[in-house]
Amino acid sequence: MIIGYTTGVYDMFHIGHLNILRRAKELCDFLIVGVSTDDLVQKDKNKTPIIPFEDRVKIIEAIRYVDKVVPQCDKNKFAAWERYKFNKMFVGSDWKGTEVWNKFEEEFKSIGVEIIYLEHTDGISSTILREKITK
Repeated sequence: MIIGYTTGVYDMFHIGHLNILRRAKELCDFLIVGVSTDDLVQKDKNKTPIIPFEDRVKIIEAIRYVDKVVPQCDKNKFAAWERYKFNKMFVGSDWKGTEVWNKFEEEFKSIGVEIIYLEHTDGISSTILREKITK
């Protein structure tokens, strides 16, 4: 069985989020999705999500492509692998070639976890939606 893992904030759920989850599920048998906690988003992005953590979890749980939802309390992907033992980790293509993801590729290569970059949906993001709301 191929276990996949991906994470995100999933604030103001939109078609880009759905596309990532659908594409990830096409490449694994069991998809685990980490939803960033409000505290992590505040610490990492200096933003408070518009949709509270508990509601974002319920939204992700309701999506047919998702088999399990877990909280993402930190960005330690290796600790997540130790907990969930996934074979593939999915991330948007906009992260490919970045210093942090190059490091993850090196770390995970030694344990046989494949990092797969899924095509980013252009023209939509929670940041874009947030800007539209505040105009």
